[in-house]
Parts: sequence; structure tokens; C-alpha cells
Amino acid sequence: MQRLVLLSVLLCASCHISLSLTNGTASNGTVADGLLENGNFENAPNATNMKGTVVVGRYSIPGWVNEGFVEYIKSGQKQGDMLLVVPEGAYAVRLGNEASIKQKIKVIKGMYYSITFSAARTCAQEERLNVTVAPDSGVLPIQTVYSSSGWDNYAWAFKAIYEVAELIIHNPGVEEDPACGPLIDAVAIKALYPPRPTNKNSVKNGGFEEGPYVFPNTPWGVLIPPNIEDDHSPLPAWIVESLKAVKYIDSAHYFVPQGRRAVELVAGKESAIAQIVRTIVGKMYRLSFAVGDANNSCVGSLVVEAFAGKDTLKVPYESKGKGGFKRAELKFKAVSNRTRIMFLSTFYTMRSDDFSSLCGPVLDDVKLLSIQTSPNP
Repeated sequence: MQRLVLLSVLLCASCHISLSLTNGTASNGTVADGLLENGNFENAPNATNMKGTVVVGRYSIPGWVNEGFVEYIKSGQKQGDMLLVVPEGAYAVRLGNEASIKQKIKVIKGMYYSITFSAARTCAQEERLNVTVAPDSGVLPIQTVYSSSGWDNYAWAFKAIYEVAELIIHNPGVEEDPACGPLIDAVAIKALYPPRPTNKNSVKNGGFEEGPYVFPNTPWGVLIPPNIEDDHSPLPAWIVESLKAVKYIDSAHYFVPQGRRAVELVAGKESAIAQIVRTIVGKMYRLSFAVGDANNSCVGSLVVEAFAGKDTLKVPYESKGKGGFKRAELKFKAVSNRTRIMFLSTFYTMRSDDFSSLCGPVLDDVKLLSIQTSPNP
């Protein structure tokens, strides 16, 4: 009987441990894909740790450590004539001059991860955010607003060097009014799995299915920063080789030519995406891809320029802004055992229903295959 009681206690304990590990964590105890602990800041500080909107005490926001002038903002709060809107739930935080929020995350050493978070600037003109998981760090400019809501989702990637990663989001700006800092909300994480080429496609992640976490209830996609801001791409195998971001979109909120994910080239020639692929010198190849619009009122003459080594192709697409696509292909002869393929949008385009929001052509289903050529008679 004592053995049965002891066995029951052990089983109950193991069940409790298993449940606690699967509540926001993977089965091995590491963080699971999705919001971080209190990632949307809905779990509020105690009233005793608040002085108006200002958070008092480093450990006052559950799940986070805050440094400097940090405010806890409620949706609908006013700042002068400006109404502050929160994209996820009812609350967000605002980072004043040199302020930061931190959280430690249990990860798998050696693996790549992407952080997705929502950010909006307030009254400062050139706001930036420094995102760090040591030794990786990047400064993301957030002065360009890509959505009509005023909020944008940003992705940033890192390689886990240790089993516990400390994520730091820091406002490096110095304004006369510290309350002019950026708003932060909805911080999530996603493990990235490096894709590989196949015998049916030399391009890795050609359908863009592997990428950063996409929030299910924020319908404005995720911005992938240029590689000068991020040493590891949140879009595995691809490099954003431009000054501006590209937008990662999902089929739940946009028209996507194939699968569940695609890329929107939202900033003209400043929004380019590239990959270096293996080729055999002298062989002929066919680079095929889909060009369309995201069903987001991006109306007009869109053009995607494709590059493969020294060969180029311009693909026009007349968009009605209601979704749709066409396929194109570029044939070329490889002159090197490494060929750089790249895509960019020729023009800047604004949404027809919102002249403050950039948009552009959608790129998807990128494939590269060698062409069998007949021997000379």
C-alpha cells in the first residue's frame, strides 16, 4: 500500500512538472514559439509600483526587468492631441531616453531564433530601437511607418550562444521629453530551422514558409530588416540587401500565391532580397517565381526586377489591388559555382486606400533548376 501511495505521488509530481513545462515552454523546458512571458504586457504592475504612468522599480513589470524611464500605457491614453493605440490587448510599454526592458529566455544552444515585436513611434522624429541578445545586436530604425495603424511588427534574429539568452530592447535616443520614446508591445519568439536545397529546387526556402513568428491578430505583416541591421536573417537563407525592410506576409491576412507565406517588396529599389545558390559553370538554369499583389489595395503598375548573376528580367504586373499573380522565368547560363539571385521592386507604390502606407509587389514560389540541354549533333 505504501508503495502504491508513493507511486501515485511520483506520478502526480511528474504530471505537474510536465504541465508546467508545456505552459509556454517546449517539452524540453526551452521557450516555445509564441509570446514571451507577459509578452503583451497585459499582466500589469502593482499600483504601488506606479507613479502616474511611470513604472517604479526594476522588477515591477511581471516577467520583465526594466531600466530607466519606462511607462505603462493603456490603449486610448492621450498625449497632448495624440491618441495612443495598442495593437495587442489593452496595454503596452513606452521606453524613454536610454530606457530598456529585458527578459531571460531558456533556449537551445547553437540554434537560431527570431524575435518579433510590435513598435510605434510617438512624438520623436527619428526613433530607433537597439535589440540585443549577446553577442548579437542591431539598431532598427522605426521612423518609416509602413502600416496605417501607426504600428509595425519587426523581426530580428540571433544565434543562441548560451542555454539562457537575455533579450534586451533599448531606446538609445535622447529627447528633451523622455515621454517621446517608442511604444513596445507583443514580444514573441520563434525557433528557426535552416532550410536545405532539394533535387527539385536549388533555392533554399523558396516559398518563404520558414520565417519569423507572425501574430495571428495583427494584420500588417512583419518587417524583415536589412542585413546591415541584423547579422542573422529572420528569413532563413535570404538576405535583405537594401536600405529598407521587406515585409513578410501570411495567407490569413493577405493574398499569397502559394502556401501560407510570401514576401512583399514594399520600398521600391530600396527593398531588395537576395540569396547565393550553388551552380555549375556552363550549365543552363531556369529561375521561376510568382509575382502578384497582396489584396491590400496596392493598385497600379508594379514591376519586379529579377537578377541571376549577370542576367536580368523585368516582370510587369498590373495590379487591381484585389489579389492575383502571374508566373515568370529567367533562363541563364552559370558563369560561376556560386550565383547570386536577387529581386527588387522598380517603383515606390502607396496603397490606394491609404496614401501614407507603402506597398509593393508580392514575391513567392522561387525555384531554380538546371535545364537539360541536348548534345550537339
